[in-house]
Amino acid sequence: MIRRTCCPSRWSQNRWPVKRSSQAAYRQKARNPLNDNAHRTKTGSPPVRYTVGQTSAQKKKKSVHEVLQISPEVQEAVWRNKPVVALESTIYTHGFPYPENVALALDLEKIVRKNGGTPATIGVLNGVVRVGLNSEEITALASSAGKPDTMKVSRRDLPYILGMGISGRKLNGGTTVAATMMIARRANINVFGTGGLGGVHRGGEDTMDVSADLTELGRTPVAVISSGCKSFLDIPRTLEYLETQGVTVCTFADGRTGDIDLPAFYTRESGIKSPLVVQDAKEAAAIIFAQHKLVELRCGGILFANPIPEEFSLPKAEIDLAINQAVQEAAQQGFHGHLNTPFILSRIKELTKGNSIPANRALIESNVAMATKVAFELCRFKQESLGGDSYTNFAQPASLEQQVEARGPAPRALTNGQTKVPSSSTSLKQELSEGHELLKVQPESPTADILVFGSLAQDVSCDYSPESQNTNGKATLDLQTHSSPQMYTSNIAKITHSIGGVGHNVALAASRVAGNSTVRLCSKIANDPAGTSILAALKNEGLDATGVIVVHNSGITDSAHRYPTAQYVAVNDGKKELVVAMADMSIFTEIQPRRIPLGWSKAIGNDPKWAVVDANWHPTYIKHLLRKLKWPSENRSTKTAYEPVSIPKSARIFHKEEPGSYTIPVPIFPLHFIDLSTPNQYELKAMHAAAAANGYFESDEWWKVIDALGIPSTGARDRFIALTNRKMTDKGIPLQTIALLPFIPTILTKLGAGGVLMTKLLKQGDPRLTDPTAAPFILSRNANESTEIGGVYMRLFPAAEKVEDVVSVNGVGDTFLGVVIAGLARGMKLEERLINIAQRGAVMTLRSKEAVSPDLGVLSRELEDREESEQADVLGWGRQPAKVLQSA
Repeated sequence: MIRRTCCPSRWSQNRWPVKRSSQAAYRQKARNPLNDNAHRTKTGSPPVRYTVGQTSAQKKKKSVHEVLQISPEVQEAVWRNKPVVALESTIYTHGFPYPENVALALDLEKIVRKNGGTPATIGVLNGVVRVGLNSEEITALASSAGKPDTMKVSRRDLPYILGMGISGRKLNGGTTVAATMMIARRANINVFGTGGLGGVHRGGEDTMDVSADLTELGRTPVAVISSGCKSFLDIPRTLEYLETQGVTVCTFADGRTGDIDLPAFYTRESGIKSPLVVQDAKEAAAIIFAQHKLVELRCGGILFANPIPEEFSLPKAEIDLAINQAVQEAAQQGFHGHLNTPFILSRIKELTKGNSIPANRALIESNVAMATKVAFELCRFKQESLGGDSYTNFAQPASLEQQVEARGPAPRALTNGQTKVPSSSTSLKQELSEGHELLKVQPESPTADILVFGSLAQDVSCDYSPESQNTNGKATLDLQTHSSPQMYTSNIAKITHSIGGVGHNVALAASRVAGNSTVRLCSKIANDPAGTSILAALKNEGLDATGVIVVHNSGITDSAHRYPTAQYVAVNDGKKELVVAMADMSIFTEIQPRRIPLGWSKAIGNDPKWAVVDANWHPTYIKHLLRKLKWPSENRSTKTAYEPVSIPKSARIFHKEEPGSYTIPVPIFPLHFIDLSTPNQYELKAMHAAAAANGYFESDEWWKVIDALGIPSTGARDRFIALTNRKMTDKGIPLQTIALLPFIPTILTKLGAGGVLMTKLLKQGDPRLTDPTAAPFILSRNANESTEIGGVYMRLFPAAEKVEDVVSVNGVGDTFLGVVIAGLARGMKLEERLINIAQRGAVMTLRSKEAVSPDLGVLSRELEDREESEQADVLGWGRQPAKVLQSA
């Protein structure tokens, strides 16, 4: 593998992300002969230097200090919406002795798997939080039980133990309920099974000894299944505290009727009535799901109390005596804080002559089994929701008539493909009485082969046109005196309106060359004059607009929550060169960032061949759409493309997640949810910089793919120059595409007059890996045991032609992508012929005043003469036709 290092700080955004070894090893690598090829560019900027990367063993020494590791099994289960159950580890480090704790840990994991779930045991091992400990790691952590350096880790202790790990002191620790909840939330795990909950200690009204478990339940949206709180605690005050924290507390009836007590750990009855009761796992899962749908993400958790199995329940009188004595002794001997609970549990074990041990084990096993069942039911609810409006469409609104009578219309979003839009001054009551077509139920739309989720906007072009009077009294253009508009005053201009937006342009280009394939635009407009104009224009273009959502702003008095139709206003000088532009795209970034409208969900469910998502949406919504399109459990064959749009927007796919926000990771090959992207070289640079800055190049999964690519450690620079050119290599473009391949296996980098660079991750068995005609473009081959990855194919396609008569650059890249997607949907392979046709389409738009050339349809016939291929092979992951390989 190779690494790229740079001297000055201004190159830092382009650095090849590495996990560095020691300084000595780093210096040794810096002397690698690859650096002898370094030279200065024409501008005097220092060159990009390539040095040998690290082996897997060396990468274990990380300079970017890792504090959290999530196992691949857990990551995949979360991604695939499989039941995942978090398990704590304090019970192993500060509860059961070694080796009984190892046996218990492995048994609990077996229980989760037996019930169809994936266990995620959480603990701190060698100064790093691990989610999804394997059997060896569990043994290592459990064997440290009882050692002075083994910590009981709550929320407050996490910074300390992780900080010690960064400084070089590698400590182990068992995570409490509070810490486990916090980490489970970070890993997107919703359900946690444990033994007992901490609470308000007896005498807590004086000592203020209240477990952090309770405050964590008030702030972290994770459902905890336990046998209530530990029986030596003050249960009434614990319930009061949880109520103050806004925590829902339910007890499983377990076949009982009437008043149900909150269980008290070792016993099914506490004498304290449970606030709420649920009958089974399905009801519990429904409560969790409802909370996720109705409440903000920063809501608290839910406590489900699961009574100990009846045959293991200890008599209440017996256990109360043991508890009272243990609590008294703890007070007398000065035990408090995190040392209090272990002492009391140990004394209860002694006072009950060991009877508490089988009871303790039985209740934990029962809770973990119940937690898995709840997680299973929760996944079912999530899956059902993804068939409709995700995380919305829960409560039915009042009728439209009631809304009008009460306070005017509530904001609504209706799927619409018609051209008539109500003006903002038209009352909803009048529309109802007239039966306005926007309020009518739209018929089911036919299946679309291509879906484009992107921006739709009204473009306003203001061309400066100064006038002067000639001798005949007629007005003429006066560009010699003033070629640019004057500031701080009004100017004479010619103003034109047109329909635009990246999503619209891509969809229009695809539709003009799609042949018998169907294309649907999925976007949003408002019920305002601009929206009316756009719908009329869409009808004239013949573009399928049944996926266009009309957002109603009527009745919304707060301007901060009124989102108009997207508009782009450009002010050009007398030579029609841009002076300044303004854009309002808030309708795509501010409205319900987790919602997928029902019409879009149905279109996705029909398994289109291709879907394009542009970067105008909210960053989280971009990933939400892509995840929906590639949801693994649906077994869809849809391929996806990401259109970066612009330099700042291109980075949205790799944006930094805000703490406490709804997090959707960008999955890595082969679980990737982006199949293709078409950035220009500047957008590619921005995407790479964002991924590097936000830690996307630091995961073990990313490194596994990079290692498997087999990038040579010597001669890499020469190889890059041979496949591209020296200038492109100096800019780091080849390396930037390789770094992004684990997330996007096919990248077409648009280089303007320089052509198009294709960088492709090849699967094992791809015929290009063995065909001699493809050999010149094989950058590397698989270098390790990976069975998924075959190597890297890199090829520079020259520009289709040199263009002198450029009319407008607007929409050129959109046209290129639209033609590519149309060709792929029609069965063509992503190779030289299709790339050249797409480049010719882009040239046609360059010579047109329109954002998409109206003459594009002449290319449609060229897309008809194609090799037969399966949809799964359209990215070149199948057998190559012989004549295509010969032409390469």
